[in-house]
Amino acid sequence: MLATNPFAEISSTIPPTVMQSFLVIMILLVVGGTIFDVIHKQSAKYFFRSMKKTKSTGDRRIGGGECAKIALATAAHDVLASGEFCNARRRIAHLLTMYGFILFVANTCIMIFGYTDGGSVTPAIHPLLWHLGALMVCVGGYWFWFFIRVDVAAEGHSPFRLVAADLFVVSLLACTTFALLWSIALSAGGGFLSWLLFLLFVAAALTLFGGVPWSKFAHMFFKPAAAYEKRISEANGTWNNLPEPADKPAQFGLGIKRQLPRQY
Repeated sequence: MLATNPFAEISSTIPPTVMQSFLVIMILLVVGGTIFDVIHKQSAKYFFRSMKKTKSTGDRRIGGGECAKIALATAAHDVLASGEFCNARRRIAHLLTMYGFILFVANTCIMIFGYTDGGSVTPAIHPLLWHLGALMVCVGGYWFWFFIRVDVAAEGHSPFRLVAADLFVVSLLACTTFALLWSIALSAGGGFLSWLLFLLFVAAALTLFGGVPWSKFAHMFFKPAAAYEKRISEANGTWNNLPEPADKPAQFGLGIKRQLPRQY
C-alpha cells in the first residue's frame, strides 16, 4: 500500500486529464479565494498602511541589507519553525500539520501529473511521502483538535462542537483521513467501499480548497507578512504592544480623558 500510487490504480476508470484538471481547478480556487479574502477583508490595504506608518514614524531608517536579514529571520523562525507558538505542544502539532500538508499536496501533484498515464512506474518514494504527509496531518490535527484547542483544553467545551472558524481544520482532517482510508480500501481489493471513500476524499478536498474565502486557509499567506511587519517595527523602534501606563492620562476619540487611578 505505502509504495502504490493510488491515483495510477484508478486511472483506467478516471482519465488522467480529469484528475489533472481537478488539481488545476483546486489551485485556481485557492488563488481566487485568497484574492477575494484580501479584497473583502482589506488585508493588503491594512499591511501596506501599517508598513508605511512603520517606516515613517520609526526612530531610525532600515537599509535594504537589514531588511533582507529580517526577511530571512522571519522565514526561518516564524514560517519554517513556527516560532510564534510559545506552547511546545501546539508548536509541534502545527509543524506536523504544516509539513504533512506540504508533503501530501506536493506528492499528490507529482503522482497525478507524472505517473498516471499508464506507461510509467511511480517511484516508491512518492506514494510513501504521500501517505506519510497524510498521516502527519492526522496526528498533528487530531492532537490539536481533541487536546490542545483553547475552547476544549481550557474552557471545557466538547471536542465535537463545531463553529464556522473550524472549517479549515475540519476539511483538512477529513481530506487526509479519507485519503488514507481510500488507499487502504483500494489495496484491500477496491470495490464499492473504496469508491465511496474516494468520493468523500474528493468532497473534502473541494471543501478545503473551495472554502478559502470562509475559512482560515488564507491565513497561511498573511501570517508571514504580519510577522515580517512586526520585526521591521521592532527594528526601527515603532513596535509597542503595551497599553499606556496607568499614571499617564490618555485622550480618547470624543474628548474624554482617561482618569488616573484613585489613591486609597
